[in-house]
Amino acid sequence: MAVPQVVAPPGVRRRRRSWKGWQFVGPFMLVFALVFLAPIGYSIYLSLFKNRLIGGNSFVGLDNYRQALHDSEFWSAFGRVALFLVVQVPIMLLLALLVALAIDSGRLHGKAFFRVTIFLPYAVPAVVATLMWGFMYGSQFGLVGNINDALNVSLPDPLGSHLVLASIGNIVTWEFVGYNMLIFYSALRVVPASLYESAEIDGAGQFRVVTAIKLPAIRGALVIATIFSVIGSFQLFNEPAILRPLAKNVLTTSYTPNLYAYSLSFSGQQYNYAATVAIIMGVITMVIAYVVQLRGTREK
Repeated sequence: MAVPQVVAPPGVRRRRRSWKGWQFVGPFMLVFALVFLAPIGYSIYLSLFKNRLIGGNSFVGLDNYRQALHDSEFWSAFGRVALFLVVQVPIMLLLALLVALAIDSGRLHGKAFFRVTIFLPYAVPAVVATLMWGFMYGSQFGLVGNINDALNVSLPDPLGSHLVLASIGNIVTWEFVGYNMLIFYSALRVVPASLYESAEIDGAGQFRVVTAIKLPAIRGALVIATIFSVIGSFQLFNEPAILRPLAKNVLTTSYTPNLYAYSLSFSGQQYNYAATVAIIMGVITMVIAYVVQLRGTREK
């Protein structure tokens, strides 16, 4: 039995595949591959080799990763940034949230000036901010040293072994409170005014408005700020690297994972192992950030 052929109506042509979308996306994908995918691929490639005295650069598979799992310096550095994350990030985000709520409340006089003042430290380059705080921390020539000489006291050394991590946390908090405040404040400004009107009619107080309306409304902004802060904590590099000349005995070359990888690569010429450390830290950061995102976006 012959199968009848389906004839398209007159004037109707078969739709040809259009490549116009790829013409717009293509340049981005090319740049993305060159500046993101290619470096990651090359780092993974480097991590699978080791430069030996005899034989040169040879393939070793996962030996570098096994070495990192038993590297006490790497895990000590990871423990420091993990402690930094657990302590510094909640304090910074809480301060930023309180400032954003105060500005959004409408009861703060000169809130425009206050908002700019809080945000201004973020505009200061990290190198300049760290140098500024480093000179204030100096017990021999800085503000701490001047106070000791003027009052004949002996204040604890902010760059000592017990306080240097807290001192770095203070610098990072000073730098990024304004940045996170702006994220929270921007989210608060888009909350519908009708919710506040309904709460006022129901007789809700300010604390109830904050807990029942404002905080749930900016939940997404809180998650984003937390993820950015987690990534920034594991990427800690500028502050300890710049403060090293002031506290060489405390801020070692393996004080943070990024500083350790930098020292391995540029001082120790161990490019393969440095790539391994970087890959491991990238995976850990990605996993923790993903967990934060899942927990933050989970519906109650």
